[in-house]
Parts: sequence; C-alpha cells; structure tokens
Amino acid sequence: MNDDLISKKELLDLTGISYGQLYRWKRKSLIPEEWFIRKSSFTGQETFFPKEKILSRIDKIINMKDGLSLDELADVFSPSLKEISLTAEQLLERNIVTSIALDVYLKTTGHEGPFMFEKILSVFVLERLLRSGDISLDEGKLLIQTLTEHYPAFAGRDCELMLIRKMGVAAFILLSRNSEIYFDQGVKEVVRLSMAQTTEELKLKIGEGGE
Repeated sequence: MNDDLISKKELLDLTGISYGQLYRWKRKSLIPEEWFIRKSSFTGQETFFPKEKILSRIDKIINMKDGLSLDELADVFSPSLKEISLTAEQLLERNIVTSIALDVYLKTTGHEGPFMFEKILSVFVLERLLRSGDISLDEGKLLIQTLTEHYPAFAGRDCELMLIRKMGVAAFILLSRNSEIYFDQGVKEVVRLSMAQTTEELKLKIGEGGE
C-alpha cells in the first residue's frame, strides 16, 4: 500500500481515538470528506487516509478541543475566510505582523482603514517570508501584488503559493492544491506554502490575541 496512506485501523490504533470520535469529527467537518479514501484490499473495501495530513489534524484537534468547541474548531479548519476586521494598530498590538511587513503592504496597496481577513492573511504571509529571509522587501511587493490580484479567484478553496527563482529573478505562483508543475533545470523552488494551513494558523493567532 502507498506509504503516504494510513488505514483506518492503523489510524485508530496509533492515535488512540475511537471509531465514533473519528466519524463525529467528520460530521462536524473537522476532517474533510475527501480524506476518507475507499480502496480495495485483501479483506475487501477498506478506508484509508492521507497519512501526514490526518495525523497532523488529529493532533491539533486533540490539543485544542479542551479550549474550543467542535464548531469553533470546524471554523478554524475551514478554508473559508472568517468575517473579521482589525485595524493596523490591532495587528501590531496582537503581534500578528510587524511594522516592516505592514509598511510594505500599505505602500504597495495604498490600503486605508480596517483590514478584513483576506488582507490580514496577505500581510501574514508577507511577514512569514520576510522573517524567514526567503524574500527581499522588493520581492515582498511582488508577493502582495500576486495575492491581491489572484488569490480571490480561489474563493476559499485550498491553493498553494510557490516562490521560484531563475538567475536571481523571483516569481510567485498560485496553484491548485497538489497540482503538478515542472520547471527547467535553471529554476529553483524556494517556497511552497499551503494557504489553507496558513489560514488555520492565522485564525488561531487572531483568536489567541482576542482572549
């Protein structure tokens, strides 16, 4: 069997959760329907899961379920954008972003007034890549332009942000999750980031700041 998959029995044994918990979390949309993969095995039909994703998700659910209701957890894991609005001052006070990332965003977009979730997400991604040293300030402007122009087209669906370089020139790409993409030998993949996972992290960070 594919090493990237784990059977339902192996999953329950490994995590210690029950059959009932697993399907309750499915009904509550904490675990996506598409992660339940039916395959033929020597015992007949069996359910498998993408191993890395399901183990990471169950670990998060177990660690967070004492502090949040299942409905609140479902909102965290949903790729849809949360209805929230924060001012620039609140973003800084809650340590969601730094003034460097915020200044780059404001100068690039000319944005004024409160930030809705999608705009906060853009600054959050910018903050992460600047902090890691993966991009320069000028490349940060290109990142913001890419997210502003093209991310809304995914309308809450999961996608990946990719940063590539060729001969020192950077390019940002937004592509559907698990899309295959091929480059010539002169292209270096620098970053590949799940926007859904980044959205989860941002929702948690905003929630912590609001406590």
